[in-house]
Amino acid sequence: MPGLPTLESILDARRAISGSAIRTPLVRLYADDDRHGDSREIYLKLENLQPIGSFKIRGATNAISRIPPELLQRGVLTASAGNMAQGVAWKARDLGINCTVIAPDHAPLAKLEAVERLGAKTIKVSFEEWWGTFERRSYPGIDGVYIHAFDDLNVMAGNGTIGLEIVEDLPDVDAVVVPWGGGGLACGIAAAICSLRPECKVYAAEVETGAPLAASLRAGSPQTIDYRASFVDGIGSKAVFPDMFDRARALIEGSLVASLDEVRSAIRLLAVRNRIIAEGAGACSVACALAGKAGAGKVVCIVSGGNIDLTKLCEIIVT
Repeated sequence: MPGLPTLESILDARRAISGSAIRTPLVRLYADDDRHGDSREIYLKLENLQPIGSFKIRGATNAISRIPPELLQRGVLTASAGNMAQGVAWKARDLGINCTVIAPDHAPLAKLEAVERLGAKTIKVSFEEWWGTFERRSYPGIDGVYIHAFDDLNVMAGNGTIGLEIVEDLPDVDAVVVPWGGGGLACGIAAAICSLRPECKVYAAEVETGAPLAASLRAGSPQTIDYRASFVDGIGSKAVFPDMFDRARALIEGSLVASLDEVRSAIRLLAVRNRIIAEGAGACSVACALAGKAGAGKVVCIVSGGNIDLTKLCEIIVT
């Protein structure tokens, strides 16, 4: 069994990221009452309000803060579709070091432009080459310290600070729904929740075009699926890392899968009712909760990010 983030490491991460990440609000979702009657209260944890528009600033900051200064002088390297790239680039700019990002060729322009505004260098590659960077934890010709987007205990501990805030703000929370990309967010939050409120269920949220965790949990072992790129770019992949699968089985109740149409509807609802801009990944948890997949009671949805191309947002809202 691979290591899990401890409550002590998550509390320590909160101190490490306090100057970079903000404590985000937890608000009620203003949905129609007849959607779910009185049996369910849906809350939104608004990580889209972080300085980079995503929760990734938490894990990136904590991970980089653990690296010796002499190693950081080599610069940092990460593989990301955009949000982890921004988190790593934000901290690299703060420290005055170089940052290189390996991005898939389907990465949204809005995210890549944001990364470059932060001073990072981006290298666009095929999906297969991008995925290989996660596995190798390196990229040919780049001598930076590799910051893994999810399979890193320090990254998970930084993400776990969200769980601390949820329990502090809503002590009787019944369920938490977390977008699953590589698993670093879900496992980090679940580690905190399990320590502080073990009766609370933590679910992963995936989209139908890339739901390897659901397939792996059904099979009882890590599976490779037929991944299809979509506007839900912040989550979804072809496989689950074996260590992340083992962590998920230890910490997470299960994986909930939303359709693309359900995610589109959630994006529209968030914009119209709560005046919230969410990217596809950030709305996936809300889509699952609205469909009743997380059960009754007080359900918290992690709105993981709001970095969506404006043209795509407009297209979703008006259709």
